[in-house]
Amino acid sequence: MYDFHTHSLFSDGVLLPSELIQRAKNSGYKGIAITDHVDFSNLDFVVDKLLEFYSESKNSFGIDVIIGVEITHVPPKLIEKAVYKARIKGVSLVIVHGETIVEPVEKGTNRAAIDAKADILAHPGLIREDDVKYAVENNVYLEISTRKGHSYTNGHVVSLARAYGAKLLINNDAHEPKDLVSFDLRRSIALGSGLKKEEFEKIEEESALFFQSLINPQILV
Repeated sequence: MYDFHTHSLFSDGVLLPSELIQRAKNSGYKGIAITDHVDFSNLDFVVDKLLEFYSESKNSFGIDVIIGVEITHVPPKLIEKAVYKARIKGVSLVIVHGETIVEPVEKGTNRAAIDAKADILAHPGLIREDDVKYAVENNVYLEISTRKGHSYTNGHVVSLARAYGAKLLINNDAHEPKDLVSFDLRRSIALGSGLKKEEFEKIEEESALFFQSLINPQILV
């Protein structure tokens, strides 16, 4: 299992990065990305601290770790600027907090994230068909979430992704230990979202390749 969407106490998670990684390893994960919430108020601080942690600790935990960010509640017209700033700071992964139905995310966020070529559009809610098509064109992954609330629209996302060939990832959006779901629960949530067994297996295989491509950019996905 690989998870591209977790939070430490540098945003609204409850765990130090070290404990988050250790608990993920204990739960059976082969790799995780730490992607704390950022906007322009804290992006420099969070990225600098996580990259410092990574520099001091990499290759010490027995699982692969990458450092990213989740750009959160940034006005759509500023998302491209935030994505660019995160990338030049040196993160390996940029997620944008999508238009989940359980938070007041500004309309147009999904499209702005895809337009900015974020790596992943998290919990995109009732994403529009044209935005799914655009995600395919811009090579942006859509997220299937195991997190309560965000998962309510997984079926909608799966249906449109299947129709238009969009790439999917299954992520926990973990904020605390209980959010790091087991493989069996991960699979059950995926199947309950409408994925077929072979589709789930393909997503897991592609997730591993994508994760390794972020560690080693020479790997193509």
